[in-house]
Amino acid sequence: MDEAMFKSLRTEIDATMQRDPAARSRLEVVLCYPGFQAIMLYRLSSVCWRRGWTLLGRWISAVGRILTGIEIHPGAVVGERFFIDHGMGVVVGETAEIGNDVTLYQGVTLGGVAPSVDSDSQRNTKRHPTLLDGVIVGSGAQVLGPITVGRCARVGANAVVTKEVPECATVVGIPARAIQTQKTPAAEKAPFVAYGTPTGNIPDPVARALDGLLDEVHSLRARVNELEEGRQAADSGGGPGADGDDRDAEASKAAEGKC
Repeated sequence: MDEAMFKSLRTEIDATMQRDPAARSRLEVVLCYPGFQAIMLYRLSSVCWRRGWTLLGRWISAVGRILTGIEIHPGAVVGERFFIDHGMGVVVGETAEIGNDVTLYQGVTLGGVAPSVDSDSQRNTKRHPTLLDGVIVGSGAQVLGPITVGRCARVGANAVVTKEVPECATVVGIPARAIQTQKTPAAEKAPFVAYGTPTGNIPDPVARALDGLLDEVHSLRARVNELEEGRQAADSGGGPGADGDDRDAEASKAAEGKC
């Protein structure tokens, strides 16, 4: 058991060093990284919680929040190599489930959608999200409700996610919308994207919809202009109405001559 605990501890430290270039040594991670410290306190509180020592588990969780600014409920399920960068203000709810190799940044909430409405009916029910392996959630993002964020998905900073996110999708905005979807890679080969937001040319789904509407307006305007030009040409060249008037005038003159 001691060997397994030491191996788990080393794995968590290595995960931090792999994903944060500011980490220079394992000792620095242990002493100076609140995300790592919060995870270690969570592991301890979770053991207490699952053995039925719920009050002790919650007390350790509360101490962890005071020391690190990160609140992870002992009832949550957290996988291996979980990395919280910076971490201040991170909240993980009781029924949240987090897979392996997941990364959260500061200000992230994995919460419920109606925590104050009829609380008794919500006890022991799934209220918080599930993050599958390799998910990255950017700073300030809110992932709310019993939804699933697919494997290797990316949630951009300050996004509000209330619906399912497919595998390898990148979602941004309020409410969150997918801006791109890639082929499903192996979790260990998925590219790491800082803050869950890819760099470069990021298409805005709202701007893309507006561009489509503008293109349609321009097309309709061009068609209206063509119709107006055709009508003006017909009026200036003399249409069927003008020929009819000339024939009527000639018929009137002929009738007057006969008389």
